[in-house]
Amino acid sequence: FSDSATSTATSWSGPYTIFAPFDSSVLTCISCSIPSLLREHMVPGLFPSDYLRKLPFGTKIETLSPGRCITVTSTSTVQNDPTMYKIFIVGVEITHPDLFNNGLIIIHGLQGYISQLSPFSCDVERMTSLSFPSNYDRSRNNQLSPQQHAALMRFMLRDVILRLRNSGFSVLSLALKLKYAELVSLRNVTIFALDDVSIFSGSYSYINSVRLHIVPNQFLTIADLERLPVGAPLTTLDREQSLVVTTAGGVLNKQMMRINYMSIKVADMMKNLNVIVHSLYLPFPHVTPMTATTDSMLGGEDPMSTVPVPVPVPPGTDEACDALDEQGKCEMRQVNHVTTHVNPHYIPEIEDHHGL
Repeated sequence: FSDSATSTATSWSGPYTIFAPFDSSVLTCISCSIPSLLREHMVPGLFPSDYLRKLPFGTKIETLSPGRCITVTSTSTVQNDPTMYKIFIVGVEITHPDLFNNGLIIIHGLQGYISQLSPFSCDVERMTSLSFPSNYDRSRNNQLSPQQHAALMRFMLRDVILRLRNSGFSVLSLALKLKYAELVSLRNVTIFALDDVSIFSGSYSYINSVRLHIVPNQFLTIADLERLPVGAPLTTLDREQSLVVTTAGGVLNKQMMRINYMSIKVADMMKNLNVIVHSLYLPFPHVTPMTATTDSMLGGEDPMSTVPVPVPVPPGTDEACDALDEQGKCEMRQVNHVTTHVNPHYIPEIEDHHGL
């Protein structure tokens, strides 16, 4: 079975998991097409047994056979003992979990072979939850063909969408699904996330500015972000606005890095081969690179500073704002006991007909 599996995997050069039945059980299936059977027993991505066990009951994972998905279920064999459990792939028990794992291939031994998968096996939401070791060499991605890279990006996006939905970020998860066609063409992406509680507690502007919180074609860990200088722009999916580093971070600066005056709540919250997510306390306000650079020269990097910080003039207004509130409207700010009156009538455009 293993030799045939190796030849079958040549169409996918990325990491994969094999659910391997005993040779004796495969030989009992006289009508089985071995190549088709092998493809249905292999899935792109690394799925160790501990990760499979934690997946939501009934999670579907796409196989190397186009349009065919396996279903993962697990059950505890001893009440109140999470270490005693069984995992089933389309109802077939994994009897030899983690039989082989070299960081690129994982093999689980199955009690028997999986019955031929139905063309409708993926009809329930096609989600996959991929797990990769933290030390995985991301430079391998550069060796993939465009078709392989597109397939990998699809899996990575679905992984993050599923995990966000199950972690209290369902609004962002829905927004990413709506923008899926746009995101899947990217090489990689950095996302700044706001959880549902924060959004429903008043940070509604995040819904109208999701694009401002997505940095395309860059995989920026917190270490990468902290190396950026003040005023460094980050191109976003919002063609009209970029993010700006307003406070440089890192050990040497001895201060928390801030983007558009906002600090990161949880750095590197989620990541896989192509997507990384950082969570925020509040949505990003709009800031220009010149604003950040000028503010830094004046010593006003800290948002609690008493130095007035200019904000770009909103379209259709004839005077600058001191700040934008969560709805994107101009507001008055008391700075050094001087009150500035600003235009209250600016409302940001909704990006698309979904309001996301």
